[in-house]
Amino acid sequence: MIPDSGLTKSTESLYEKALICFFKSEYYQAANLYERAIEKQPNVKSNYWYLGLTFLLQGKELEAQTTWAMAIMEAEPEQVETWSHELIEVLDAEAQRRSKQQENSTAYLIRLHIREIQPSSINNLLHLIQLAIKQKIFTGDELGSWKILELLESYKSEKLDISLLIEVLEQVLNYDSLYPSSLEFAEACLPYLGHLYNFFAIVLVAAINTTYSLQRPSQGIKLAELCLKVDADNIELLRHLTNFYQNSGDYTKAIETANKCNSLLEGGTLADKVYGNHLLLKTFINAGGYWQQAEEILQLQENLLPSLIEQQPTLDESAEISRTLLSTFFFPYFQDKPQAFRQIQNKLAALCQWNLQNYAEEAQWYQQKVNRPQKMNKFGKYLKIGYICHCFRQHSVGWLARWMLEHHNRELFLLYGYLFASQNKEDPLQKWYTNQFKAAHKMGTETQDIAEQIYQDDIDILIDLDSLTLDITCEVVALKPAKIQATWLGWDASGIPAIDYFIADPYVLPDNAQDYYSEKIWRLPQTYIAVDGFEVGVPTLHRENLNIPEDAIVFLSAQSGSKRHPQIVRLQMKILKAVPNSYLLIKGLAQEEAIQSFFNQIASEEGVDTNKLRFLPMVPSEAVHRANLGIADIVLDTYPYNGATTTLETLWMGIPLVTKVGEQFSARNSYTMMMNAGVKEGISWNDEEYVDWGIRLGKDEALRQKISWQLQQSRKSSPLWNTKQFTRHMEKAYEEMWQIYISNK
Repeated sequence: MIPDSGLTKSTESLYEKALICFFKSEYYQAANLYERAIEKQPNVKSNYWYLGLTFLLQGKELEAQTTWAMAIMEAEPEQVETWSHELIEVLDAEAQRRSKQQENSTAYLIRLHIREIQPSSINNLLHLIQLAIKQKIFTGDELGSWKILELLESYKSEKLDISLLIEVLEQVLNYDSLYPSSLEFAEACLPYLGHLYNFFAIVLVAAINTTYSLQRPSQGIKLAELCLKVDADNIELLRHLTNFYQNSGDYTKAIETANKCNSLLEGGTLADKVYGNHLLLKTFINAGGYWQQAEEILQLQENLLPSLIEQQPTLDESAEISRTLLSTFFFPYFQDKPQAFRQIQNKLAALCQWNLQNYAEEAQWYQQKVNRPQKMNKFGKYLKIGYICHCFRQHSVGWLARWMLEHHNRELFLLYGYLFASQNKEDPLQKWYTNQFKAAHKMGTETQDIAEQIYQDDIDILIDLDSLTLDITCEVVALKPAKIQATWLGWDASGIPAIDYFIADPYVLPDNAQDYYSEKIWRLPQTYIAVDGFEVGVPTLHRENLNIPEDAIVFLSAQSGSKRHPQIVRLQMKILKAVPNSYLLIKGLAQEEAIQSFFNQIASEEGVDTNKLRFLPMVPSEAVHRANLGIADIVLDTYPYNGATTTLETLWMGIPLVTKVGEQFSARNSYTMMMNAGVKEGISWNDEEYVDWGIRLGKDEALRQKISWQLQQSRKSSPLWNTKQFTRHMEKAYEEMWQIYISNK
């Protein structure tokens, strides 16, 4: 900036030459020219501002500060503010220029000096936060030490750059929402941004990421509760808050919030009512002990769904579509009626896929997919296999799927990973997974972006490990971004028409299952899952600490509250009553008071002394959990929803298991695992057999020892513990799927 007056022609020439040198980063020459200009006209202050700046950029901070201070000291009192403002303008312009050139450390240095001159400049401080985040030196403490929080409480909004504040808020929460100051900053922004949808969206997304990716629901709740101050009746907010409260173990608040959400949805569309029921059902069943209330909601849901299917509505948005798709998720927890339930699910899935594809029609990649045939890989060298999952981390599915990826033949298959909830920085298993793929895409939550990435990667076979456990994955696969799509491991089939196969085995589905599955059931020859074992830690659970005699018979039930159907608990009490000197250990996520009341009531009704029940807390480590299984003589499985990972862990630890086999996928997991471990003792086909096996195992020590020995020996050769063989079976299935595909083209 060259002043319009105050410069002689010769001085102006010096100034222009100095400015040219300055912008060419020739700071030594620029400084000499500014010093000569000052000698000629010492009253032209802009030369001092730039001279100091050249010193600063040469690393001579003291000289820079001295130059500016000497110039301002000469000012009359009424001039100080004007000259300080001129200096800040020069520094701010240069900081902006450096930021645009991605010279963030230089811009940061300049803005630190602006702060020295004017510590209350809120916009400069916000720029400093941005630059600290870009350089990854932000600690969160700056929000307090620079008094940004105090300034926001007292600052006049007309001086504040609102757009900048929104940007910084999003960047702070994305950088690390776990800093206490991040929450305080979001709260301080509320008076300025609370009326803007951007604020609501930024904070809610941060709450979601904090709860799921960072696995800190307590902090996620605090962020989400800020959004309540903006819109206390927002359905999406209440839906997420319900889940956050559940994840944090506050089931009382979860039920309260779910009830409020449901009441707001009752006046909406049929799809709204269906979702309200689903949310309330989910909350009751996860809390445990609320089976009567849950049964009433289930009946309402069963009555509404046929009307919704008959109506075939155009659903308003992807959120409404995914809610509808998931609305039967908890049916298998109540009854073993796969033929009836799957017919409903298949029709809902077809309706939701139709809606999702309608919304995708305008997307360029989707038009290309529909109008142009994909490149045909004739399987000369390799197949591209994509794995999509939100559980490639410390999660049940994450622990189980890792073995197959480890044994995959990289000479025949190129592996691509599509990971959700992938921001947890302290998850070693997630880090391991990202190293297993040729390309590991850490995805956000935008369905279109994920589907387009899969399409652009030209994936031959996409393996969905989520099914109905994650709506985002369902939305992606419904758009059919890969040539062949199959569901494996994570849950029962979704019924989405775009899924070609559901990978099973000879046991996990009955022979007639194809009659009511929309996907083609692809049965592997032995088992649909195998692991090479589990890490086992040091046990922390001991009988003397639980006041249980050493000679007692200890039964264990280690499942979430959602799997503890009252009928199976009654059968467990009958076993406990019939086996002398026996105790039942109960462990799993649920509302502590509700689950204790639930078990105590059923025990009293069945004539069982409640002193025979022990309620165990959760442990922080999976390895310790597995070690603690050793306290049990027998594990009692749940029904109509069996254990899966818990069953594998039980069998690996050599503990006898009693399970009841049903018709649906979730009622046959333990059955297929026991068959593939070579143990049939404990498999029952009705209530009477379940009780009989429990009593027999409780009374017959020799039988327990025999089963334990068999399970230990099974590690050497059984299909359940032979992941290398299992992986070859999966790979052969992929090759056969591909041959079917190309033969039909």
